[in-house]
Amino acid sequence: RNQIPQQQDISRFLLRKTNFRMRPVAGLLSSRDFLNGLAFRVFFSTQYIRHHSKPLYTPEPDICHELLGHAPMFADADFADFSQEIGLASLGASDEDVQKLAWCYWHSVEFGLCHEDGENKAYGAGLLSSFGELEHACGGQHDHNKGDEDTLSQQQPPPEIKEWDPKVAAQQEFPITTYQPVYFLAESLEDAKDKMRKFCEDLPRPFFAFHNAQTNTVHIDRPVKRAVGIPESEDTTTSEQERDATTARLEN
Repeated sequence: RNQIPQQQDISRFLLRKTNFRMRPVAGLLSSRDFLNGLAFRVFFSTQYIRHHSKPLYTPEPDICHELLGHAPMFADADFADFSQEIGLASLGASDEDVQKLAWCYWHSVEFGLCHEDGENKAYGAGLLSSFGELEHACGGQHDHNKGDEDTLSQQQPPPEIKEWDPKVAAQQEFPITTYQPVYFLAESLEDAKDKMRKFCEDLPRPFFAFHNAQTNTVHIDRPVKRAVGIPESEDTTTSEQERDATTARLEN
């Protein structure tokens, strides 16, 4: 109450609540790198802030988006597990499947809706951190007086609400400079997590990854051979060390 919390303070709080942590980065990461972090319950967070002339919406994630949108949701166990499911599925996935997972992430973790107490409510960080888009996505349920500043919402037709289905979300294109024309609605966070897990299980992958919360390690279900960076003399054989390397550890 007496100070603005630092990102490290919030990360320590999340670590106690759901074993998630926030790690600052200087800018945007590739989809693969970003999703890989979620597998280890690490959320890469930007640190810059949106321009004061556009307080209601920013096309790029800023610290308001991270702290107002993502951080509170990572304190929820179902949401934290849901996010990690996407991350685990990205380990070893093809570029095509990483894109599918990234699009599922966009339509859920960033702009997802869920049904609660007879109403559609937002759990996506892109909605929670944008007053204007939150009104655009959920305001149709009530008779709100829209502010004159929200011209972006006034210029767009009402959004389409679709049932949460990762197979559909993985193919649903989206804009990044305007409010979303399509939102996906889950029955609950648990429902969103269960459907995402089933979708991830059906993706073809060279191995399946599992997180051990006690040791904060990710295990895979079979030995793997590294295809890039092996010295030429070792390229045709798998060393004993490589055969045993079936566990990846997050270095603190």
